[in-house]
Amino acid sequence: MKVAIVGASGAVGQEFLRVLAERNFPMDELVLFGSARSSGKTYDFKGKTLVVKELQHNDDFKGIDIALVSAGAGISKDFAATITKHGTIMIDNSSAFRMEEDIPLVVPEVNAADAKNMPRRIIANPNCTTIQMVVALKPIEELSHIRRVHISTYQSASGAGASGMDELQNQTVQIANQEEPTVSKFAYQIVQNLIPHIDVFLDNDYTKEEMKMFHETRKIMHSDVLVSATAVRVPVMRAHSEALWVETEEEVTPAQARAAFEKADGVIVIDSPSEKKYPMPLFLAGRDEVFVGRIRKDISRPNGLAFWTVSDQIKKGAALNAVQIAEYLVKEGVVK
Repeated sequence: MKVAIVGASGAVGQEFLRVLAERNFPMDELVLFGSARSSGKTYDFKGKTLVVKELQHNDDFKGIDIALVSAGAGISKDFAATITKHGTIMIDNSSAFRMEEDIPLVVPEVNAADAKNMPRRIIANPNCTTIQMVVALKPIEELSHIRRVHISTYQSASGAGASGMDELQNQTVQIANQEEPTVSKFAYQIVQNLIPHIDVFLDNDYTKEEMKMFHETRKIMHSDVLVSATAVRVPVMRAHSEALWVETEEEVTPAQARAAFEKADGVIVIDSPSEKKYPMPLFLAGRDEVFVGRIRKDISRPNGLAFWTVSDQIKKGAALNAVQIAEYLVKEGVVK
């Protein structure tokens, strides 16, 4: 088994290295690729020093079984043919291919089997907010079909990559020193602020980030569910939070929902309001799972539920989900 990471020097690329090591992914060789600027950088992996190779249009992917790609949509589109031409399976973390009909969009806890149908040898990793949401929606969907979801996201700086995290950290220091904060990555100062604007605004006044959640959820869940989202950037370093209001065809009680969450793959329930126990990003960054709490009846409609989720954006929202797809392909004998 030979695996490649494309975009090895980025925040998700670095997380790929950590996740592959943590999970002891079954491979014989790991190859790192990056931009010309990253070429030559070295990283330690399980006692070995790996050198980043420059990503080029050549035959470097010959013999590579799986490529974990997180280098941006433009690079993914440009290099997809180069990466897959010798049979490599490309698991892509960008938005480049998510809504293309002949490319599966996969969250292993929800629709793992879709990964087997990949005529172009490409599997898309969904948007981080969508991954977190559908892992939590799946156990509810198994109780009763979900008609609609209203969701507000509270997205950490990590969703904007290493530069977003750097900006949050730098602004924190600048404000503590009573200096004017430097604003470049985000539209406004992020420290001491909330920004209800992630990605570009579309003609319907939703942002592209919000519409991703609408379209991707329907594809992953093979559902006609309607999702209305408001995406908000918050001054948290890492781990996204989401407040969900879900309407089902048949009534699902909070007790039924809690029991379903407790049995679900990749979900941990933290839900004891009287003890002030609920998921919070401060304590859950770096964890693998989607954490669910504040499970309650939605008092505004008969078949409504409300709950809260937290999950690490770089991990489950990106690198871990991609590695889990790769693990599924190995388990099913798609790659050996």
